[in-house]
Amino acid sequence: MSRLAKKPIPYPENVKVVYIEKEHKLVVEGPKGKLDLNVHPDIKVTVNQQERWIKLDRPSDRSFHKAIHGTMAALVRNMIKGVTEGFTEILEIHGLGYRAQLKGNVLELNLGKSHPDIYPIPQDVKIEVKGNEIHIHGTDKQRVGQVAAEIRSFRKPDPYKGKGIRYKGEQLKLKPGKAAGKK
Repeated sequence: MSRLAKKPIPYPENVKVVYIEKEHKLVVEGPKGKLDLNVHPDIKVTVNQQERWIKLDRPSDRSFHKAIHGTMAALVRNMIKGVTEGFTEILEIHGLGYRAQLKGNVLELNLGKSHPDIYPIPQDVKIEVKGNEIHIHGTDKQRVGQVAAEIRSFRKPDPYKGKGIRYKGEQLKLKPGKAAGKK
């Protein structure tokens, strides 16, 4: 049960929130950009411009309505955080000779293959390369996570040596090689 979704969601003064009731669309605009969300038709949205809060209400206590109520509240909170602070995901590259570099609007990854992997950078995401780290910035949390997952999929961490692309702080449990089993 989502008790957190029952509370009004506050937003700062530098954020503009508009709810278009006919389209069930919530538009949030702030210093970092503009995001919109298609709200489920069963969820009632109330925007108070004077006190600067958004309230979401569900029609019943059925399990589906409880679930979609909590989901919509979390998405609205993420939108407000995205347009004010933004989201960042950091990937680390591990492996001898593995590197990444930006070439214009393209991320070029050399990951021990016979050819470099080319990743075209989407318009709504900013990527920086600092040493062996790739920093992905954006306003949409889902989009930043998706781009990070796509880049990571070029070379997932090897379970034996740990080489590859991993999230910063990701713990790998390395497997012992076949030589460890011999006596």
